[in-house]
Amino acid sequence: MVPVEEMPPEALLAVVRAQAELIAELRATVAEQARQIAELTAKVADLERKASRNSRNSSLSPSSDSVIPGRKPPEPLAGGGGAGTKKRGKQAGVDGVTLAWREDPDRVEGHFPTGVCACGAGLDAAVPAGVARSHQAHDVEPARPTVVQHDLHQVVCGCGRRHVAARPDGLSAAAVSYGPEIRALALYFLVRQHLPVERTREVIIELCGVAVSTGWLHSLLALGADAVDKPVEAIEERIAAEPVAGFDETPLKVGPKGEKRYVLSASTTLFTLFMLGRRDKASFRMFLLGRMLGVVVHDRYSLYDNAEFDGFLHQLCVSHLLRDLQDCGETYPGQVWPVQAQRALRGLVHEANLARAAGLRVVPAERRGPLIAEFRGAVRVGLATVAPAERGRKQPIGRCLLECLRDRHDDVLRFVFDLDVWPTNNPSERDLRPFKTQQKISGRLTSVTATACRLQVASYLSTARKHGVSALHALRLAFRGTPWMPPAAVVPT
Repeated sequence: MVPVEEMPPEALLAVVRAQAELIAELRATVAEQARQIAELTAKVADLERKASRNSRNSSLSPSSDSVIPGRKPPEPLAGGGGAGTKKRGKQAGVDGVTLAWREDPDRVEGHFPTGVCACGAGLDAAVPAGVARSHQAHDVEPARPTVVQHDLHQVVCGCGRRHVAARPDGLSAAAVSYGPEIRALALYFLVRQHLPVERTREVIIELCGVAVSTGWLHSLLALGADAVDKPVEAIEERIAAEPVAGFDETPLKVGPKGEKRYVLSASTTLFTLFMLGRRDKASFRMFLLGRMLGVVVHDRYSLYDNAEFDGFLHQLCVSHLLRDLQDCGETYPGQVWPVQAQRALRGLVHEANLARAAGLRVVPAERRGPLIAEFRGAVRVGLATVAPAERGRKQPIGRCLLECLRDRHDDVLRFVFDLDVWPTNNPSERDLRPFKTQQKISGRLTSVTATACRLQVASYLSTARKHGVSALHALRLAFRGTPWMPPAAVVPT
């Protein structure tokens, strides 16, 4: 090898160029590896974040906490609260149900001793000495199908015209059909109890002794929807005129290919309305939002804030905000502001409940003032801690939430100044929850039309039950041609 000092300039320059190219390649390799490391680090962080999602820090349902492998369950609440801590059986403060003795039993059966006395005499010849004690058993008679023939008589007027009696309400035009009782029972199992069609058929056969077909059960959804059309129209009108209503939505797989649709729900304390739609402006407009004039309680989904829907006020669901703040607390361990904001919001909800129970219209200033100041202080600290991202970059976790809490202060705390407003949208979520049960039992619902009919019947039944009317009785009335109607709105005088 020629010493460097003896190399001609051209050779030395070639070596330098080769080394420079090698260094450039190494730098490019290092930069690519750094990029891959950053990308993989971001993916790992994203996967860890997804694995940490649960019902306490996201909108996931509590039922998903223990069924998804690898998902971290929520930490127990301080003081031992949370899921799974209730004792089985009757809860404190809940009215109990017990069997009562009836003075007028439907049937009395006498039972006499049998066998032989110790003296050897047969007890069948013993002298009756009255009833020693009595026991009452509450039971139901086994169902027995009956066939009622309706004869529509005709009469001839003196003028020669013939008149035929009208067919009774609820009676099908077919010569042979199922009556309103069995139709109501079958639709009750399908819609209210969320049984699949095959299991509903099995129940009807075993319980009633009637061998119905799956095709007939499918047809009941459309028949039921037609029967409750007028009550549902009235429910829609009532909700649109209510001063406070909660709105929510949940995905549902519908149709032959399992297309993703959404069940939209609007709920008040006495009314419920469901509709099958999409998560788009057209569906939301059709679903009452274009007509609402009161306060709408909802999560922070952007369509609720569309400029087209400007007739109502907003109350952001505090439960959603608390979950988002819980997420911030886990994302930024050691930071005090998420805990402080949660504490203040929970305190305001508690004060609102106390004030409502006391018959007040607003939370007193001396009770709300310190909590609102604590809440605002937490938001200010959070905004100073979580800096905004550069333009075009994704905002860090919690930044959008903090800006919402700052900019929409009135929409966050409206429930403090108007106690008719719900602080959370939990009632609407409870109304929607059975449809997730339906999907878990049956998978996708195969027909968009049948699902829309199912939701119409569910709107009718949920509203009837909120008014203290049995769902089964409401269906009986509907199939008899006289459906239960929601009460008319009381016009203030």
